[in-house]
Amino acid sequence: MNIKKHLLAKATRFETPFYVVSGSSKGQTMMITAGVHGKEIASIRAANKLVRLLKENRLQIKRGTLVIVPIVNRQAYKRRIRGIPDLNRTFPRKWKDSARHPLSASLFQLAKQFQPSWYVDLHEANGLSQLNPKALGQTLIANPNSTAIPTIKRVASHLNQSIVQKSRKFKVRLRKLPGSGRHAAYRLLKAKAVTAETCWSLPMVTRVKFQMKILEFILAEANMIK
Repeated sequence: MNIKKHLLAKATRFETPFYVVSGSSKGQTMMITAGVHGKEIASIRAANKLVRLLKENRLQIKRGTLVIVPIVNRQAYKRRIRGIPDLNRTFPRKWKDSARHPLSASLFQLAKQFQPSWYVDLHEANGLSQLNPKALGQTLIANPNSTAIPTIKRVASHLNQSIVQKSRKFKVRLRKLPGSGRHAAYRLLKAKAVTAETCWSLPMVTRVKFQMKILEFILAEANMIK
């Protein structure tokens, strides 16, 4: 396994590190992003924890390539805000479109470079989906007809087996979100694109734990770890 650090949007005010982890044999490519919204802290901590586990050799990518961008929007993260404009509405919607922000343009260019089989975007949201059908907290989201749907259903089922409180259980949502990284990866790159949303009202340690379990399950589904 080989880990290399690079810079996204290098030499601009949006510069942020990303990591390319190469397994010892060929396999799928997965891209993981976090911190598209700067105040969704558990997603960022989970992505950074994944990087740390890989560096410490406590988790190994056996096959394929993993690309991790732990804090996409560092400016928003420093201010602990969602971001102005909302970066997750600025990705290209059609091939003829351009991204409407330099940072989303750089991130989408990186995705085009690696052509990931999987694109996992970590987020957080208000409200528990089990209590409010409009809430996105504790959900796994994919576009309708996505080939990722069977996997995220298995992820949700796996997570829910160990969650005692029904209100904290995960739901699967199928929805389009034009302008988002997930939608661009699904529609333009044909990736199995997933958004993972934990709920802000839960303890930080619990949210990070859920995010890590989601990542490890999807990595295992992609046959990248044992």
